Amino acid sequence: MNLNQIELLRILQETQLNLSKAAERMHIVQSAVSRQLQLFEEELGSPLFERKGKKLTALTPLGSRVMAEVAAINQAKLNIQTIASDFLDSSKGTIHIATTHTQAKYFLPEPIQRFREKYPAIRIYIVQASPEQLIDQLHAHKADIAICTEKVNDDVDLVTQQCYEWHHAAVMPKGHPLCENELTYARLTSFPILTYSFGFTGRSAIERAFQQSGTQLDVILAAADTDVIKTYVRMNMGIGIIARMAYDVHNDQDLVIRDLSHLIPKSITKIAYLKQNYLPLYCQHFIAELLLAAKQIKA
Repeated sequence: MNLNQIELLRILQETQLNLSKAAERMHIVQSAVSRQLQLFEEELGSPLFERKGKKLTALTPLGSRVMAEVAAINQAKLNIQTIASDFLDSSKGTIHIATTHTQAKYFLPEPIQRFREKYPAIRIYIVQASPEQLIDQLHAHKADIAICTEKVNDDVDLVTQQCYEWHHAAVMPKGHPLCENELTYARLTSFPILTYSFGFTGRSAIERAFQQSGTQLDVILAAADTDVIKTYVRMNMGIGIIARMAYDVHNDQDLVIRDLSHLIPKSITKIAYLKQNYLPLYCQHFIAELLLAAKQIKA
């Protein structure tokens, strides 16, 4: 057993057990991949993969157990590399942030700007995706930190920290009937609603609140991007239910915003990262900037 064989197993898993793709990734011929796999299985005394001809089709029960250990070995290798880089120079590196459009546009600019002033040699890459995809980015080591509201609490492999609390609000064109008097579930449900897609920016909290009130939202348009929602509100297609922080006092003056905290419970944006992942010092400092920005939101 050697580290090359361990690496082969990891790459086979990433390539959906495709031998030719694994060979290409390892810069060797496919016959060499097959031979290394054969030697490894002979050493263990049992096959790791089910086969159909020469094609690998699935993991055996032993293969599944072994792959769990391979993932742990790969995590240790990544941690060693990160620890060494951090030890040599903690002022240089790259942070990959997985987040949603709302967080990227309305929460992250200020803490990123402050962080860059302190650590100008750190590069920052933002990956925007759905909450499920953000978690996948963490597990695939394509992101160091995820920042979102939905889903992260469901994954036992993640460390999660509460970042900040926020509420939803309704936006509408000036002169709309809902600009005046108290907002109720009944009044809101009498108009078409434009809001977030399922899984984005507290949509689950919106749905729960109206279901528990015994009313039904008529959601005629759902989008992941708040700016898209506001665009269609401006076209008088309906009332927008958005994150309160996504209302821009300078650019959205043509829209009226009304608080919905009395109807929809608060949502909590969280910071998440893998439990087994070593976070370099600059990542820890970046999280500190996020938490500082969160305190200012509360203030």
